Amino acid sequence: MTLYDDAVLVLKGTEGQDGLRQAYLDHLEAHPDGLWKACTAGHVTASALVIDPERGRVLLTLHRKLRMWLQMGGHCEPGDATLEAAALREATEESGVTGLTLLPGGPVRLDRHPIPPPCHWHFDVQYAVVARPDSVHAISDESLDLRWFPYDEVPQVADDSVVRLLEATRARL
Repeated sequence: MTLYDDAVLVLKGTEGQDGLRQAYLDHLEAHPDGLWKACTAGHVTASALVIDPERGRVLLTLHRKLRMWLQMGGHCEPGDATLEAAALREATEESGVTGLTLLPGGPVRLDRHPIPPPCHWHFDVQYAVVARPDSVHAISDESLDLRWFPYDEVPQVADDSVVRLLEATRARL
C-alpha cells in the first residue's frame, strides 16, 4: 500500500468534519501528487500534539518561520509508509522526545489552512501522541523554543487551531 492509498483510507474512515474531509479527498483525487510539498495547489501534512495527560500539559514549538506556538508537524516524506508514521516522525524530530505513543483511534481532527506562495494550502491531518512521564525534549532547527504548557494556558499562547486540537484530544482521552 502506498502513502497515497493510506491517506485516502484514513480520510474515508475519519468521522466528523464531513465537508472538510471531503475537501481533502477531492484534493487528493484531483492531485495525485497532493501529499508532497511540490504540489503547489496544496498538500497533505501530518502533525501531532504531544501530550502529558498525567500532568495536564502539552508540548508546543515556537515555529521558527511562523513565530507561533504550534503542535509538531510537517510535510510527508517518501519514507513515510502511513500518515500516522509521518505524524509520529515529525513529532519525534521536532520535539526530540523519544518513545512517543500515538493516541488510538486515528486522526484527532483535520485543519486546512492557507500558507504563503508558492503553495496555497496545507491539508493537515492531526494526531495526538502521548509522551512518557520522564520525557526529555530538545529544540530542533525548525524551532525557536519548545515548552510544556498546562492545558488551561494554551488559549493564551496558541491560535484557535491548536486550541481546537487540544479540545478534541482531551475529549478522546
